[in-house]
Amino acid sequence: MAEAQSVEGHASAREREGWVTGMLVLFCLASTAVTVVAGLVQVSFGEYSMTFLEAWQAVFNPSVIFNFHAWSAFLFGTDLPEMSTASIVVWTLRMPRVFVAIIAGATLAISGAIFQAVTRNELASPFVLGVSSGAGFAVLATLVVFSGLTPFLPLIAALGGTVAFVIVYTIAWKGGTSPVRLVLAGVVVNMVFQSLQQGLFFFADDLGVVQTAIAWLTGSLTGTGWEEVRIAILPAAVAIAIALAGARQLNVLMLGENTARSLGMRVERVRFSLSAVAILAASAAIAVAGIISFFGLVVPHIVRNTVGGDYRRLMIGCLFAGPALMVAADVGARLALGGTQMPVGVVTGLIGGPYFLYLMRKQQSMGEL
Repeated sequence: MAEAQSVEGHASAREREGWVTGMLVLFCLASTAVTVVAGLVQVSFGEYSMTFLEAWQAVFNPSVIFNFHAWSAFLFGTDLPEMSTASIVVWTLRMPRVFVAIIAGATLAISGAIFQAVTRNELASPFVLGVSSGAGFAVLATLVVFSGLTPFLPLIAALGGTVAFVIVYTIAWKGGTSPVRLVLAGVVVNMVFQSLQQGLFFFADDLGVVQTAIAWLTGSLTGTGWEEVRIAILPAAVAIAIALAGARQLNVLMLGENTARSLGMRVERVRFSLSAVAILAASAAIAVAGIISFFGLVVPHIVRNTVGGDYRRLMIGCLFAGPALMVAADVGARLALGGTQMPVGVVTGLIGGPYFLYLMRKQQSMGEL
């Protein structure tokens, strides 16, 4: 008996060690380096003139990093302690944008990876499946019509995304689903919710609200601050934690429904539970950064092609690669046109659109209608 337990323990240890590969560690370290470098570049530009060295010294200022009162002000909105002008500019105006990009990148990447597993469709993502447009309509309605509900944006976005996903799944269901039906249903739902979004502008009588809404619809990190970090950080942390814990279940789902059921999994319950996690993750990003198209489609593919298809590796890879690519894309959006800031959603759309077409061309069989 003891010998059997020992063998089982060794097998479990080998399994735990097996998915942590050198490539995964190297990939995560490289992604972290990209995030740090891109973030330092991001905080070095702004209306307040300072050199690269001054900006970086402000970022790594020990009197801010190790100051409990400063972090209390950042995360809970209390009064700021006394600090230098450079530190105030960097930590209250520029660093929050980097943190929002990190949160949005991680949650959108993980959301896309989950949707690709639960639908067994490598073309799935929050944007393609209509979740982004549903969540977007809910958030836009809040901004334009029900502005008093702004503190509840992640919850409202999750509700809108859930409604959109249920509609897509209902349209696509025909004794089961197929990749092509899910994609087509997602296109239809996207068009409907985008039309509803445009209709909401007729109810907006404040030009400032209209400009904010337009920037938000294109996916922009311009003007984001600690308020957006506070809105998104808790739902993002919950969604990421559950997604990482559910990686094993996602591996089983990828084996197919019959195999998953033979292994004792309640497939539909697990599928919709993990879909809810993916919707929450996407909604946390959409609530603060807007609709950033195709990001959740591209990042999981990059990670999968680099570290492999095991979802334990894939989730960790997305957690690091998502922030790296989002912060880098935001730097590109900010610096590409000189003094004019371009929405980051435009950059991801220009990259993700052609990549989506490439994936469709690559598919040998898209399934039956």
